[in-house]
Amino acid sequence: MSGISRPGQPGFLALELDGDGAHPAAWRKARHAPDELLNGSRIRNTVLAAESAGFHVATFADGSGTDGSGAGGRDVAGRLNALQRAAFAGPVTSSIVLVPEVDTVYTEPFHISTQLASLDYVSGGRAGWLVAASGSAEEAAAVGRSFVEGAALAQEAAASVEVSRRLWDSWEDDAVIRDVPTGRYLDVDKLHYVDFETPADFAGAGYSVKGPSIIPRPLQGQLPVVAQADLLPSDVDVVLVSAPTPSLLAAEVAEVRARLTADGAGAAVVAELDVVLDSRGQSASARLAELDAFTPWSSSRARFVGTAAELADFLAKLLAVADGIRLHPAVLDVELEELAQLVLPELRRRGVLKPVAQGGTFRELLGLERPVSRYASLGSEARAAVVGTEN
Repeated sequence: MSGISRPGQPGFLALELDGDGAHPAAWRKARHAPDELLNGSRIRNTVLAAESAGFHVATFADGSGTDGSGAGGRDVAGRLNALQRAAFAGPVTSSIVLVPEVDTVYTEPFHISTQLASLDYVSGGRAGWLVAASGSAEEAAAVGRSFVEGAALAQEAAASVEVSRRLWDSWEDDAVIRDVPTGRYLDVDKLHYVDFETPADFAGAGYSVKGPSIIPRPLQGQLPVVAQADLLPSDVDVVLVSAPTPSLLAAEVAEVRARLTADGAGAAVVAELDVVLDSRGQSASARLAELDAFTPWSSSRARFVGTAAELADFLAKLLAVADGIRLHPAVLDVELEELAQLVLPELRRRGVLKPVAQGGTFRELLGLERPVSRYASLGSEARAAVVGTEN
C-alpha cells in the first residue's frame, strides 16, 4: 500500500447514517414522520445531506435491531440492509464514498464479493467494505449454522476478506473483449480459479471456493477494506480505532499507528467518535439526559458532548494524528444540521480536511494505487504450468 496520508496532512471525515442516529432513542427526536424512516426518500435525503455538508465517506451499519447501542424493548434501531442502502445511494450521489457494513460469519463470501463489486460499479468506484463479524447466537440460529465466538470471529473475517480479494482479482482487467466477429464476449484465458480453502486450524465450519467470480473486476480493482482494530489488525486498508473517552482517543490512535508501522502495514488510521451537540438553544448535556431517560446509551466509543465550536477544536487536534474520523451522531437529523453549518466549514477554513473530489474513488481518497490482479502477472507459459499442476 502506498500513498496513504500521514499525520500533519489534511484528513477526511466519515459519517454513520444508520437509522435515526447512534442513540437508541434517536427516533424520538427525528425530524420526519415515523413511516418515512425505511423508504428511498429518507435514504436519498440523508446521504445527499451528508454529501452536501462535505463529508468524504458515508457508512451504513447492519445487523439485528438490538445490537450495539444498548437498545431493546421500547427503543430498537430501524434499518434496512446496509449493502442495499449503499447501492441505492450510489447513482444519486457523485462524490461521497459509500461503505456498508457486511457480516463475514453468516453471509457467504462469494455473495459478499460479487455484491460489493456491483456496488463499486453503481457508485463509479466510490465503494468500500466495513467488515463485521457477528457473535450473535440469534443470528446463527436464524441462518441455521453453528454459533461462532471469540477468536473464531477474526478467523472468519480474515478468510472472507481473502476470498473476496481473490475473487475480485479472478477477472483480469481486460477479460471482457466483446469480439463481435468471433462471437466472443470474454477472453476465458483471463478468468482464473481462486482455489481457496480454509486452513486446517479454522475454528468455524471449513469451506472452499473455486471461482472465478461471476462479474468483472471492480472499477477500483480491489475495494478498500475497513475494519475495527480489534477484529482485523492486518490485511485491511483502513483501521478503526476506539477509546473509552475523548481524552484517550489521540493516544490510542498513535499506539495503533505505531504497531501498524512496526508490522510494515500501511493502513489508514481512523478514529471513532460519538457526537452530541448543542442545538437550537438546548445544551448537548440536556439533550443527552433527555434521550437517556428513555434508554441509556451504551457505546464502546469515545463520546463528545458539547458545542460545535468545541467539537471543531477537538477534531482539528485529532486530525493531526489520525488520517480520518468517523462520527456517530446521537440524532442524525439534529447533529448533521450542526455539523454541516458550523463544524465542517470551520475545519475547511483551518485547512485540516481533504478537498472533496467529484468522481473520485475511495482508493484515491486514501492515496492508494489501483492494484494489478494477482493473476495478471502470469504469462502464457506460467498459466500452462499452473493448469498442468492442477491436472
